[in-house]
Amino acid sequence: MNDDPKKAAPKSPGQQQQQGGQGQQYGEGNYKATRDYNDGVKDHMQNHDVEKEARDAAPKSDAEARDMERAEDAGRSRAKGESKDAPENPGER
Repeated sequence: MNDDPKKAAPKSPGQQQQQGGQGQQYGEGNYKATRDYNDGVKDHMQNHDVEKEARDAAPKSDAEARDMERAEDAGRSRAKGESKDAPENPGER
């Protein structure tokens, strides 16, 4: 028998569960993770030169710019469900 609550299987697939009395939360209602993420973004925006980071991330050549545009187009088409590789039913993944 497994007495470790961290290794216990959830009772139902969509159920949020607290583990080990630590108040950990999983799923769409994870407000602590959202707060932590937002705090991290705010800290980064205040303490880093985001304009310089944007310039550094810009394509270095026309060929790199074309590659980036093709990658963005491919991502957009998959997001719209237009990809030939994507399953017809998104639940089939």
